[in-house]
Amino acid sequence: MSARRRRRRKGRRSRRYGRRLLLAAVSVLVVAGIGVLGYLGVKKILPAAGDKPAEPRTPGELLVYYMAGIETESYEAMYGMLDEQSRGAISPEAFVERNRNIYEGIEASGVQVEITETQESGSQAVTVFYETRMDTAAGEISFSNKAVFLKNKLEKEEEGYPYVLVWDDGLIFPDLTATDKVKVTREEAARGEIVDRNGKLLAGKGTGSSVGLVPGKMESAAEAGDEVLSEGSAEVTEMTADGTVNTEAQTEDTSEMEGLPESAVEGDKKHSASVERLAALLEVSPESIEKKLAAKWVKADSFVPIKTIQKLTEQELMAESPGEEVQRKIELEEALLDIPGVLITDVEIRDYPLGRAASHLTGYIQQVTAEDLEKHPGEGYRANSVIGRSGMELLYEKELKGQDGCEIAILNDAGQKKSVLAQVPKRDGQTIKLTIDAGLQKELYAAYAEDKSCSVAMDPFTGEVLALVSTPSFDSRDFVYGMSQTLWDSLNEDERLPLYNRFRQKLSPGSSFKPVIAAIGLETGAIDPDMDYGNEGLQWQKDAGWGNYYVTTLHAYEPVTLENALIYSDNIYFAKAALRIGSDNLIESLKQLGFGEPMPFEISMAASQYSNSEGIDSEIQLADSGYGQGEVLVNPLHLAALYTGFANGGDIIRPYLLYKGEAEPEIWLEKAYTPDTAALVEQGLVQVLRSPHGTGHEAYREDIPLAGKTGTAEIKLSKEDTSGTELGWFCVFTTQKDTATPILLLSMTEDVKGRGGSGYVVNKTNSVLDSYFSRD
Repeated sequence: MSARRRRRRKGRRSRRYGRRLLLAAVSVLVVAGIGVLGYLGVKKILPAAGDKPAEPRTPGELLVYYMAGIETESYEAMYGMLDEQSRGAISPEAFVERNRNIYEGIEASGVQVEITETQESGSQAVTVFYETRMDTAAGEISFSNKAVFLKNKLEKEEEGYPYVLVWDDGLIFPDLTATDKVKVTREEAARGEIVDRNGKLLAGKGTGSSVGLVPGKMESAAEAGDEVLSEGSAEVTEMTADGTVNTEAQTEDTSEMEGLPESAVEGDKKHSASVERLAALLEVSPESIEKKLAAKWVKADSFVPIKTIQKLTEQELMAESPGEEVQRKIELEEALLDIPGVLITDVEIRDYPLGRAASHLTGYIQQVTAEDLEKHPGEGYRANSVIGRSGMELLYEKELKGQDGCEIAILNDAGQKKSVLAQVPKRDGQTIKLTIDAGLQKELYAAYAEDKSCSVAMDPFTGEVLALVSTPSFDSRDFVYGMSQTLWDSLNEDERLPLYNRFRQKLSPGSSFKPVIAAIGLETGAIDPDMDYGNEGLQWQKDAGWGNYYVTTLHAYEPVTLENALIYSDNIYFAKAALRIGSDNLIESLKQLGFGEPMPFEISMAASQYSNSEGIDSEIQLADSGYGQGEVLVNPLHLAALYTGFANGGDIIRPYLLYKGEAEPEIWLEKAYTPDTAALVEQGLVQVLRSPHGTGHEAYREDIPLAGKTGTAEIKLSKEDTSGTELGWFCVFTTQKDTATPILLLSMTEDVKGRGGSGYVVNKTNSVLDSYFSRD
């Protein structure tokens, strides 16, 4: 039952039924036309919210009060406005049921009445001509109609309306008679697919296995050897209003369920052993199974769906050496089929073929909740609808959802269609094509599946995002199948945080930030690329005012120039550079590079920062910022975008995710660096890979020109902390636009301390690039 219906029923129970209809703020407009009674101009007779309503006296005012009862569901009060002959023709119960089923079945709202004319017929009757419009599930319904009012013969001092309404079914809709029905027919729109750049499915139609019970095939309580008393509750889960009858819901009484074992009838003793065993295997409660078996529509030969699980494919069944997960699926299916009455059948589901490899990207759908229905009124959601909860499913919900078809028609007593009152054609959801490369997405996930990591890949020349990966991950299909409490708890209690989307966060970039500082230093004149700034050894401090704090580096080398500082990833060089740049210039330069603001991208990303406060508070913080420590935090996609400036003559390309066909690069930050600055930094990044001393030399290739930078960020609770962890970074990109498969790939992995630091990430990246570049 929808939340809307529950609220309505609750409201009806608490409402005081009287003969007079009192209104709060109801949107009904009365426009008085020129008639015998002389209504002129526009008169709004409905009270404002909280005001005492005006007493309706004229037929026009009474009609408005009557029609306003549709919005307030005051059908009993509407009945009280009828004349004696009309009340004799229909009972209060039949009147309420007739009106409620029709108006609520068509989801009538926003009822408006425009009175166009009134005519007296003798001294006792007045005919009111009016126009009506209302919003419904199938769009707007509007029509012209008339209502006849008779003078009410009241005794002296008797209370009552001065006029009473002559009612028949034609007052609901002009073409409606007492034997007609109003039928609502719905055609569900297919949810759109999400596909990658090559049309490979990321989210769309798939096949699952619906596990259910056939009551007549279940073992009896005696056969089970155990009995449990349980009360069932009948529930109709799908309903279509058609006036006074339900045309789609199954309403067979349980007393007619011939052939059912005793234990399958509501209120009787249940099968404990089989139900308990099935509940345990599917990780659902026995009560939920028994409730479904007790539904009124269930017969002996009915298939009663209990839960949908992943389908075991023919390929998996035929595998000579099935993997652990496939073996688990085989064992589950065998155990389920051992239970008498269990049947497994195919069912269409929303599938995510890449599974964990893309779940943070695609997101998932779920059944709408009461809160969803309240939040999205008039948008076509119903109690059985689904809605995108995260990722692309949420971002493109409007486009993917489509529009259900709906027709509201009047049927005669033979079931033939007399007229169509309103109709909305079905419109299936759109296909959302992304720039993502499904193969690369899977390869990156496989490389880092067991790590706490994230990767972003893009075309550095067009901005097309090729992959967005966060590990560890979850499987979107678990939300579709119905996640068990055990699985939900395990995801939330996992210290590796599989539900945490790392590519949306801001993180300490470490030395991967040095190219940005190099560019800012060159732009501000704080760095002379050819100057030897002197070998300081492996530690350095500006002066004694820094106390015991020193900037440390791993390699001593000469000459100490910009290119060598990038090759050896010299912390001291870039700490000095930051001090020469100065905090004001650094802050202003970083703001111009998008720091402190959301980046223009389809998915909301954390804004990068240069400090936890408005400024950089000390020389030490400024120096640390120069090599990506201090309080600098950068979003991975933002950092990847900043690197595109080195490959594009200083223009930073805007990343995008929605496929355009012909890729057209859009500049996000024009001339962020001068062409000379971009070329100098890119040359240094080429040497980081080419030079045998370069921290990224393991990624060097003879066949494809690459440039890149490693980074290791220390995560410590304090300056004195020696037990902190490390984040490893590596960003690498193709430098030539005519490369067959251009790519910029940035990866971050947590906890690389003791595992090779950024070298761990370089090795992982190499394996991914080998596969990517070797494609046909």
